[in-house]
Amino acid sequence: MKMNIITKSILLAASVLSGSASVFAGNGDRVGSAGATELLINPWGPSASWADAGVACVNGVDAIYTNIAGLAFTSKTQIRFDRTSWLGGSGVNINSAGIAQRVSDASVISVSVMSMGFGDIQITTVDLPEGGLGEFSPIYSNFNVGYAREFSNSIYGGINFKVVSESISNLRGTGVAIDAGIRYVTGEEDQIKFGITLKNVGPTMTFKGDGLALQIMYPETGDLATLEQRSAAFEMPSLLAMGGSYDFNFSETYKLTLAGAFTANSFSSDQFKLGLNFNMGTEKAKFDINAGYVYEKGIFSKDFIFDSRVTAMSGLTAGVTVNAIVGKNKNMLGINYAYRHARPFNGCHTIGLTIDIK
Repeated sequence: MKMNIITKSILLAASVLSGSASVFAGNGDRVGSAGATELLINPWGPSASWADAGVACVNGVDAIYTNIAGLAFTSKTQIRFDRTSWLGGSGVNINSAGIAQRVSDASVISVSVMSMGFGDIQITTVDLPEGGLGEFSPIYSNFNVGYAREFSNSIYGGINFKVVSESISNLRGTGVAIDAGIRYVTGEEDQIKFGITLKNVGPTMTFKGDGLALQIMYPETGDLATLEQRSAAFEMPSLLAMGGSYDFNFSETYKLTLAGAFTANSFSSDQFKLGLNFNMGTEKAKFDINAGYVYEKGIFSKDFIFDSRVTAMSGLTAGVTVNAIVGKNKNMLGINYAYRHARPFNGCHTIGLTIDIK
């Protein structure tokens, strides 16, 4: 009886989220009007390498970004470190670290952090437009705490809380947001999966600090006064994503997963995602090859034109992951690489390390 109530509650939540799709539909007039857009960047290589299409099937630490419900599939302990060269040639780097820990037969918790570094930038003024006053380093970061639970052998759900921080030398903005997701698994071999997630929902965010203060001089007296300016508040880049996947289980050692997803963005174009994962594994090692494509309005345009191409990403993604059993405890050590094509930049490269502790 209790399980039936839980099942009905989860399915009702799925219906509500699905019905909200029109609210989160992409709107060209709102492109660029949200802030904290680093929340739209997947810092984890394996899931990014097949176009974030695994809304219904990505597990472990990767699920913190894609769909928090997948966190419930963590076997025991998973630790991840990834580094991304974002938009090659731009000098922007992303460092991320996360841990997922099973705390009971049905529950898993996670903690992760993502930090974007933009390098050192010259401090300039109206009088010194070429700099010479020193340098500053902008930092964008977000901190996540997640929880996922297995409600039955076919229904899984999760929630993720995040704190967003953006800062330069004299200005800082802080905000909070929440993600929620569910997954439904069916089929004789659990080969059919469906997932839905609502992400980056939270109050508006604003900037504060000395950078908004301006010194002015009264011409009559020569006295100085400080004028405090107000920063306009901005919304989080909320979105609704839903998808499905199917596993083609050729044998005990070979499997091909086909995944598709649709993302309804509140402040950018809607996206259609398709991904493929080929997995070959034995008792001692596993090997994954991923590929994917993200389509959105105007992505085939050569130039950035309003209401045409509004992203530097060109859609193509690919990657590879190698895992091997190491040590007496038979823990698994993995290395992953992911590539996301971008124009006119030199693409985005992610390399990472995964430790699965049994």
